[in-house]
Amino acid sequence: MADEQRKTVGVLSRAFAIIDAVELRPMITSELARTVGLSKSTTQRLVAELAHYGYLRRDAEGRYWLGYRFTAAGMTDIAVPVLRELSEGTGESSQLWVRRGDLRLCAASVESSNELRATMPVGTTFPLAEGSSGHVLAGDFDNDPAARRRGWWQTLSERVPGLGSVSAPVRVHGEIVASVCVSGPLHRLGDDPGPRLGPSAIDAAHRIEKSLLDS
Repeated sequence: MADEQRKTVGVLSRAFAIIDAVELRPMITSELARTVGLSKSTTQRLVAELAHYGYLRRDAEGRYWLGYRFTAAGMTDIAVPVLRELSEGTGESSQLWVRRGDLRLCAASVESSNELRATMPVGTTFPLAEGSSGHVLAGDFDNDPAARRRGWWQTLSERVPGLGSVSAPVRVHGEIVASVCVSGPLHRLGDDPGPRLGPSAIDAAHRIEKSLLDS
């Protein structure tokens, strides 16, 4: 085995050891280091990377837990029927977006029955800085008191001219793990679609949250 391959396998083995330890119970970095037999600096570097990609999350007390990537694994099947009802009720396309590092990924999608519609195939990725779901997943939502009060975020022609969207967060144990989005052309959405579509997006997000917690 080449040196580079050995190095890669070693990093993966250490990362999996950390994930296995956290699965048993949440731990702070120093406790994790002792448990898996690594230096504190190496453990800090690995947990930072794992948290960045959603495999771990850190609570207010500094303990690490399994992250949203594990929650998201079973979310698609739950989301599809909810998104279908959301699209039927609003007349627009709907999607479930999850974070993947510095990108957002379309994990589930239901298209509007209208001939002119927003089309977003499953597997599509966009930067977090673009679109209402990007702002929700990037943390802008939780940092905006007005957005938190109303429960949704809207964008108009931000990513694509003439296209708008309204998104609401899906939370598990207080952490945003996904975003429900309603999107469509502005000639139907209007110049302020949030008050009309936001409540439906919030309701869909809450239904997905409940199913995740009950599963």
